[in-house]
Amino acid sequence: MFQKFKTYSQKKEEVKREWLQYDATGKVLGRLATEIAEKLIGKDKVTFTPNIDGGDYVVLINAEKIEVTRDKANKKVYSWNTGFPGGLRQRTFAEMLAKNPEKLIKRAVKNMMPKNRLRDERLNRLKVIVGSENPYQGMIKKAK
Repeated sequence: MFQKFKTYSQKKEEVKREWLQYDATGKVLGRLATEIAEKLIGKDKVTFTPNIDGGDYVVLINAEKIEVTRDKANKKVYSWNTGFPGGLRQRTFAEMLAKNPEKLIKRAVKNMMPKNRLRDERLNRLKVIVGSENPYQGMIKKAK
C-alpha cells in the first residue's frame, strides 16, 4: 500500500570535501560572508545533515578589495575589550581593512554561522589571502 521512505543521514566517513575559490574584488562583505558560510556548513549540498560537518574548503583571494555599501566604511565601528580596566578598543571598517583584512572577513563569516560546537572546525577550512597569489591553487576544483 504505502511505500516506506527513509530519511538519509550522512555519516562522517561519507563526507566529500571540495576546494572552492572566491575573489573578493568589488564584492559586498555581508553578501559574500553569507555565501561562504553556506559553503563551509555544507547547506548547499543534497547530503546536508545538521549534526555532521560536511562543508567544503573555501579560499578567498584579494581580501583587501572587499567593499561595504553606502558610508559604512567610515561609520561601521568594531568594538572589543581587552579584559583590563579601560580596555575598550574601537576601530572603523576602513582602519580594520587597512590593518588586517583577514580578521575582518573571518569575523563576518563567523557571525553568519550557527553558534555551536562545529563552528570553529568549519572556520578552520576558510583560507583568507591578501593579494591574488594562491598557495592552494593545486587543490582547487571550482572557482567563482
